[in-house]
Amino acid sequence: MLTTRFVDGAPCWIDVATPDPDGTASFYRELFGWSYRNAGPEGGGYGFLERAGRIVAGCAPLTGGQDPAAWTVYFRSADADATADAVRSARGSVPAPPVSVGEQGRSAVLADPMGAAFGVWQPGRREGLEAAGQAGCLCWAELYTPDIARAAAFYHKVLGWETSAVSFPGGVYTSFSPRDTGEEGAFGGMVPLADDPVEAEESRPHWLPYIGAEDPDAVVARAAELGGRVRMPATSVPGVGRLARLEDPYGARFAVLRGDPRET
Repeated sequence: MLTTRFVDGAPCWIDVATPDPDGTASFYRELFGWSYRNAGPEGGGYGFLERAGRIVAGCAPLTGGQDPAAWTVYFRSADADATADAVRSARGSVPAPPVSVGEQGRSAVLADPMGAAFGVWQPGRREGLEAAGQAGCLCWAELYTPDIARAAAFYHKVLGWETSAVSFPGGVYTSFSPRDTGEEGAFGGMVPLADDPVEAEESRPHWLPYIGAEDPDAVVARAAELGGRVRMPATSVPGVGRLARLEDPYGARFAVLRGDPRET
């Protein structure tokens, strides 16, 4: 379960890189009630998305020649430089080497051997998000990969994650949890990329953040009204809840989830 009691290896931050921070902030304000706060002159255009006064995500401007708009999930690391070295030795890559963010912490963007990008955050003054695991906040993270076994071995080596098989009607799901936290610490899972027709349309492996939603159907309808794209309509998954997958007007992909094990 995602909380703000962060431990090494757990998701601790998300941000969206976009060519239009103002337009992006407007979209998510209408969708989730998030407000936008610029990080100030030293932030390089970076800003914070907040819900009820608490930071739930970051927002970064894209400049010419950069990758398309996308969400990035960051995981806590006690040593971002050591994690980057571990990624290299495990045949991953380091698109953005570790860099200090003032006194707030140290950040890097890495990629697993299959090409799925993710971030790490070594906390300084800032531990991470100020709200998680509830409606309007990050509540789950999912990896779409062509090789479950290879991905599991990679993330175990570089972040210490443990995996477990979770059975539910329709199949078996592989979940992740930080070291020594057991299934109670599960924060996300892996899905074979080729087996999911919605995600397979994007051929590259990738991480997908889930935002908690009290009414996924209403979020889907509103996202479409605001110029977003519905990639998968609200669907009930027995033993999981009701979820939908969306794309904001600039192409950044995310999902929403109302978790309820009684869902049928």
